[in-house]
Amino acid sequence: MGFSQGYGEADDAESTAAIRAAVEAGITLFDTAMSYGRGHNEELVGRALAGTEVAIASKFGIVRTESGVGLDGRPEHVAGYCEASLARLGREVIDVYYLHRIDPQVPVAETVGAMAELVAAGKVRHLGISEATPQQLREAVAVHPIAAVQFEWSMLWREPERDIVPVARELGVGLVAYSPLGRGLLTATLDSSTVATSDFRRNDPRFQGEHLDENLAQVAALRELAARLDISAGQLALAWLLAQGRDVVPIPGSRRAARILENAAAAAIELGAEDLAELDKLVPAEGWSGDRTSFAVPSTTRGGS
Repeated sequence: MGFSQGYGEADDAESTAAIRAAVEAGITLFDTAMSYGRGHNEELVGRALAGTEVAIASKFGIVRTESGVGLDGRPEHVAGYCEASLARLGREVIDVYYLHRIDPQVPVAETVGAMAELVAAGKVRHLGISEATPQQLREAVAVHPIAAVQFEWSMLWREPERDIVPVARELGVGLVAYSPLGRGLLTATLDSSTVATSDFRRNDPRFQGEHLDENLAQVAALRELAARLDISAGQLALAWLLAQGRDVVPIPGSRRAARILENAAAAAIELGAEDLAELDKLVPAEGWSGDRTSFAVPSTTRGGS
């Protein structure tokens, strides 16, 4: 997403170079969405990955128009959204196709039913759902197998461990963690100026006032432990998430090739029980401060015709 919106200015040439560096580093899954930059992101990712064998995941359901942002999960629009994404990506099949947000005006089972038709038609290989409640995930799985559920999960945001994670594991659904670096906070590289240049951080309570002060204290402890392990704070945060289970797939969003290579190297870091225990002691889950910005999107703006 950062190649198209949300985290300041980006350059397409630099973004393309970063994506290709990721391929060379062994990254095999790339996640995009029709809403990121109103199609720009899918076009960029499609061009950069042309001729590669990697898997591409995309999402539909958040609609950005001149009149605003809304949700559209109406079954009659699903095929059209998929065809448009395929055209922008320059591909015949999308490997994982997610419902980006659930439209409160449409039962999730109806939207997933339309998505299942895409699998039958050979347009999509696997289905996913993003930011679902446990009950919504159960309803989706009852219609068609769901390969993955996507949600924010990191050392900074542990709430999913209480609800969606155990239910997904019960149902055999993979866990895809977005913002696994806490919107950059867990890299220990942010300051007030970088917060100010990002819409997503500037409007997030965790990056404001006393909440930010408390969170930076946690990050300082994370950085100290990472230094003792001779890795970066971001690598330690990713390694912690990977240690939560083999069914966990973090998708860190990075705009620079150097950062992508650093993140990729985290896959080779294995934290032992003692490391994880020390991490929980030095950077306790209850030490983080502030709630995240609500991810509910008004469904008053509807897509399609």
